[in-house]
Order: sequence, then C-alpha cells, then structure tokens
Amino acid sequence: MADLRRLCRDQAIGPDQLWGWPIERLGQALAWPAHCLRDVERYRFERGAAPKLDVPACALLPGDPDWPCCLDDLHSPPSGLYVEGDRSLLRHIHARTAIAVVGTRSASDHGLAMAEELGRGLAEAGWPVLSGLAEGIDAAAHRGCLARNGAPIAVLGTPLDRVYPAHHRSLQQQVGRQGLLISPSRSGCRVRPGHFAARNRWLVAFAQALVVVECPQRSGALISARWASRMQCPIWVVPGDARRWSCRGSNALLRDGATALIHPEDLLASIGEGPLRSEESRGKHQRLMEAIGSGATFDQLVLRLQCSPAELAPQLLALECRRELLCESGLHWRKPRP
Repeated sequence: MADLRRLCRDQAIGPDQLWGWPIERLGQALAWPAHCLRDVERYRFERGAAPKLDVPACALLPGDPDWPCCLDDLHSPPSGLYVEGDRSLLRHIHARTAIAVVGTRSASDHGLAMAEELGRGLAEAGWPVLSGLAEGIDAAAHRGCLARNGAPIAVLGTPLDRVYPAHHRSLQQQVGRQGLLISPSRSGCRVRPGHFAARNRWLVAFAQALVVVECPQRSGALISARWASRMQCPIWVVPGDARRWSCRGSNALLRDGATALIHPEDLLASIGEGPLRSEESRGKHQRLMEAIGSGATFDQLVLRLQCSPAELAPQLLALECRRELLCESGLHWRKPRP
C-alpha cells in the first residue's frame, strides 16, 4: 500500500487511474516481484475494467487529493479514513497545523478546567484543536474549542456511526457540524481495543505539537507522548498534583524533559498565530483595503465595514506602522502613492 500511495502522490493521480495501467507499466513503476504482479493482473481480470466498488462518500483513500501525506511515512498506516464535517480542515491535517490535547478520562477538576481553557485559547488564536473525543480531558478541550467557535477535529477510535461514550452523542454531533470527525474504521466495523491505541498514534501524526494535560502511569496519552517523541513532535505537559494518581504519568513526562505548561498563554506565545486566524486576518485586510478605495475618513470606514471604532482603530494603526496606509489631517486614510 505504501508503494501505491507514493506512486499516486508522485504521479498526481488516484487509485482509479492506476487500475487501468498496463501491467508492464505497473511493474516498471513499482518494482514488485513477478508473482505480485500476476496476482494483481488476475484480480483485475476477475473484477473487470470498471469494477463497481462500494465506496461510501465519506471515505478518504490513499492517493485521493485530500489524503494526509503525513501518514505515508508511518509504519502500518490506515488503509483508509472516513470523515464527516468540514473537509477544508483536512488541509491542516495534511500540513500538521493543528494542536493535539490529550489526557485521562478520570481527570481532576483542575485538569478539566485547564483542558477547556486550552481549547478556548487555541480556538481564539486560530488553531484547530485535535483530540480523541474521549471522556475527561478530550471532551473538555473540544468543548472549550466549540465555545469559541473554533475548529475541533476529533480522531475517533470507533466508526463514525458509533458514539463512545454514549452520552457524548450531542458533543460528537457538534464537532461534526462545526469541525471534523475522522475515523480509520468503516461504519459497521467491530470496535477493538487496539483501535483506540492506534487513534493515539494518528493524533500525533496530524499534530504540530502535543499537550498532555493530565494522565496516570497507564494511559493512552502516554502512548501519544511516546509517538510524539519518536516523531520529534514537541510535548507540553501541565504540571499536576504530585499526590494524585491521575497526574503521575504526566508528571513523569516533565521529569523526562517535556516542556511545562503553566498557563495556556505560554503555549500560544511559543506557537504564535494559528492558520485559521491567519486566513481571517487576510480576509479582514482585504475588506479594509477595498473599503478605503481611493481614500476614506475614519467615520466612513466604520459605516462601510459595519464595525465598531474600537475594532477598526488597531487595524488602521497596524497598517500605518507597516506603511501600507497613510493617515492625513481629519483622520483621512489613503493608500501610499506608487
């Protein structure tokens, strides 16, 4: 599968187009053993030139334009993904411009509050928030992100048509409407314990940084941390009560060299503005420059943009500092002459 994914990526084609390649061309491109090529030819003969495949609309397969190429470098990547929600967020998965927040299902009040605050802060800064939609820390991070109209991305250990835990049905639906749900399992598949362990690995593969809020010594969050260490993904950890069992695993990560996260602002100061905020800023900039046209007063701009003076003033000041705008007498703003 890895060879096929690479070939699709290099040739900028999908698996459906590879299906029609002559066996000689496939052999030259893939360098597979003769017996493998014979099996491929026999299978294609049995299925026909245009096989009818039961591929659901929510499926994302290797070679598809939206397939996250960050999975191609992993050992045993998923054979496919199933997605629901805003597919435009897949580009942030592909580029690894999202922040993963993980932790225990049995979190302390402090851990839950920190996870929710992180979700809110990351959303406000324009970062997609990755988590597993599990009880405890995962759910708190997603709720914080949703509360600030952010972009939550949930990587599930179940198929899209299953909800675990069951009382997260409403939360999963909200994430699917406002953000993105991702599962490596097709609907109707039996859920196995290994699916949740694999989910912890995919989270890291999609993330620019990993935040472990709180976890005990045996936890899926520690699986994510181990993978993050192997993938050279930065690990941030919220210090916890040294006497509480649910903090022993996360505190051990601090002892092993993870970066302590005392306040969410520390993380935001390190990673900067997120990709979603950058897009929003570009949109505001374009609307403001269009509203100025050949020149406009401050009051005219407030009316044209339908915004408050308090919101408009810092935007104009920032553009003046960058010499993209000039302020003349009477608070008249115009673009510099060429």
